[in-house]
Amino acid sequence: MKNQLYVYVVLIMAFVAYNQFFQVEDERMNSIINILFASFLFLYITYLAYLVLRKLKNKGKKD
Repeated sequence: MKNQLYVYVVLIMAFVAYNQFFQVEDERMNSIINILFASFLFLYITYLAYLVLRKLKNKGKKD
């Protein structure tokens, strides 16, 4: 689980770095990139939540 959290932290740092230093000049394209990046971050955190719930469910069956 730690590896997934490290990947998530790296993704957040990449998002912040993009918005601080590497923005595209075209405002419309920049908005599209930000929306896609944020959507991917939300998708990844949903995946992490799914993994946690699956672990909890499997742990409950063992007891």
